[in-house]
Amino acid sequence: MAPLAPPSATPTTPTAPTAPTAPVTPTAPAASTAQVADTAETAPAPRWASVRHLGPNWYASVMGTAIIANAGAGLPLAIPGLRTVCAAVWALSLAALLVLLTARALHWTHHRDQARAHLLDPAMAPFYGCLSMALLAVGGGALIVGRDWIGLPAAVALDTVLFTAGTLIGLAAAAAVPYLMVARHRIDEASPVWLLPVVAPMVSAALGPLLLPHLPAGEPRQTLLLLCYAMFGASLLATLVMLPLLFGRLALGSALPLALTPTLFLVLGPLGQSTTAANAFADAAPGVLPEPYARGFEAFAVLYGVPVIGFALLWLVFAAALVVRARRRGMGFAMTFWAFTFPVGTCVTGAEGLARHTDLALFRWLALALYALLVTAWLVAAFHTVRGLVSGTLLAGPGRATPAPRPATARTT
Repeated sequence: MAPLAPPSATPTTPTAPTAPTAPVTPTAPAASTAQVADTAETAPAPRWASVRHLGPNWYASVMGTAIIANAGAGLPLAIPGLRTVCAAVWALSLAALLVLLTARALHWTHHRDQARAHLLDPAMAPFYGCLSMALLAVGGGALIVGRDWIGLPAAVALDTVLFTAGTLIGLAAAAAVPYLMVARHRIDEASPVWLLPVVAPMVSAALGPLLLPHLPAGEPRQTLLLLCYAMFGASLLATLVMLPLLFGRLALGSALPLALTPTLFLVLGPLGQSTTAANAFADAAPGVLPEPYARGFEAFAVLYGVPVIGFALLWLVFAAALVVRARRRGMGFAMTFWAFTFPVGTCVTGAEGLARHTDLALFRWLALALYALLVTAWLVAAFHTVRGLVSGTLLAGPGRATPAPRPATARTT
């Protein structure tokens, strides 16, 4: 409020009296722009601000790490120390999963508005399928290589918990996320991330047979195997519905944004994982299902797996060419780089299964070549992720506009 002016010495002409006015209540002086800016700068940060922008897409790093161990343990090549390295990588994936589960719990507790925004964001909601696949990949790794370090009983217990939770979450995501996409999101253009929720049941189908030897013989084993086969069919048919939409966008519509180009590798996930599942059914069916069904699964593994892995290799070349093109146009690192890991890893496990059932050197060498590609992709994604975490750029929110300079005041004479 401006100070009152001093009384003037100049006489004034008397005027007619005016009606009395209501007393004016004094108000606090308005804050200046500079004071508002200072207050905003000194306002305390929200609690656990570091996890505010931690989305479900981060579970892809757990999936990509676990598949290094799971695929490496099945390589058709005896390398001294390889299994120990795979067990260490599995332990790293387990630690990463526990850290992420804790961080995401803090995210939902302290930043529910942002968590709801992620769920209703058509670009982020499909990544909830990654939570399911991260649980499943780490749980399956416990029985594949983790048992060497924690023992078989602990590995069975851990996989039982993670497989059950991952399967339930995956089935919920496979139903809920497509519903949200149709009823709420109104997306005009398809994206490869649409495959994430529907491929989660295929991961359950591929890893479920690992638990069969630890169930009572007879109906319990048959039930689990056929449930896995049902999830195989549900995921495969949903994938076949979505793939034409995706290719239609690439061929007839607009190109993907540069940051989303690596997600083209996600198409390899249902292809490689379904081949892996078909071979897992063939391994588990004898002694669980009566003939001729057990023998039919063995034939199905090859008759289905060979053409599908062939299409996966064709798509791998296609997606790699588009990634090189995007890189030349300025594509930088993003968390989508983790799409280079898990989908390629499923092709490794698919080739390993075909090598077992055909006994052909072709598939053994294919598995080794794809595994080398997988490890290279993991090293690149892990290096940039760690560097982004150290610098804080990966957990930072959307960039804020640079504040305008404060208006300068000049004294006039």
